[in-house]
Amino acid sequence: MALSNQLWQIPRLLETAIPSPPCTVGPSDVPKVFWKPYIHTGYRPVNRTWKFYFWTLFQQHNEAVNIWTHLLAALILLLRFQQLSQTVDFVSDPHAHPLFIIIIASITYLTFSTLAHLLQAKSEFWHYSFFFMDYVGVAIYQYSSALVHYYYAIEPDWHARIVGFYMPGAVLLAWLSCAGSCYAKYRQLPRHLSRLCQEMPSGLAYALDISPVIHRLYTASPSEQADPALLYHQCQVLFFLISAFFFSYPYPEKWFPGKCHVFGQGHQIFHVFLVMCTLAQVQAVTLDYESRREIYTSLHSDQTHNFSALCLFTIASCILTATYMTSKVKCKLNCKGE
Repeated sequence: MALSNQLWQIPRLLETAIPSPPCTVGPSDVPKVFWKPYIHTGYRPVNRTWKFYFWTLFQQHNEAVNIWTHLLAALILLLRFQQLSQTVDFVSDPHAHPLFIIIIASITYLTFSTLAHLLQAKSEFWHYSFFFMDYVGVAIYQYSSALVHYYYAIEPDWHARIVGFYMPGAVLLAWLSCAGSCYAKYRQLPRHLSRLCQEMPSGLAYALDISPVIHRLYTASPSEQADPALLYHQCQVLFFLISAFFFSYPYPEKWFPGKCHVFGQGHQIFHVFLVMCTLAQVQAVTLDYESRREIYTSLHSDQTHNFSALCLFTIASCILTATYMTSKVKCKLNCKGE
């Protein structure tokens, strides 16, 4: 019984360990676009200086955990990239380009997410703008995930089945994911319509992107199952599915309304498992890069430049879409202020 009481005290002890900002406010003191379901306090006031929001990196509010989970993960991947650059020739080896792309894309989406959660409280305009940037980062990561699964993890027989549509489909679905998320945010759609615009393209993208990994896991022979890369691939699938659940449903804060304003939000759990998914994925494809060279060189030969060009096309398309939606937001807010 005493142990149970001590465990219940952990969230409160964690909260007191982080200094509170000069003031946080309730949902009635910020625009509705900032509201989170079942979170009744811990919001940062709007229209303060940029310095104020940067300093909230070290203060207690309802975005603090979201900021630190992705910031720390970005730093971990920077160190991992530095470590790999000692043994992998990312410049001269064209077959290392997809590995370079996934690491940079992972650091990018984590950095964009960190900035979005840190700075979005500045104003309604910056709230929209930073989350549109966040969606661009996610789309780039989606394409990069598809690329490394197709390049390093795929088996020849599955490659023969999907070679005609896989990469074009990955580009299209990554862009649709970005565009749908931006549109749902801009229109502030009801939850079921928001899911349709945001989660359906992302779900379809994941189903396509992960298919080489799923096929390989299911067709692996007993001797191939000893490959350590397969364990990391299994982990990345499991971690992603858990993260997707917590992204889609506001648990556990729905069970404890008003009690999870700093710790315990479903989006925070989503962040943690998505980070674990990314780290497992990077490790898996690194092992594939090192051990499956004979397979992927025979499948892709001189196509690496094409895949890099598709990556740039995806980035450009998503940035243009986010820029356009930002201009729409600006017009919307100007009309609202008149």
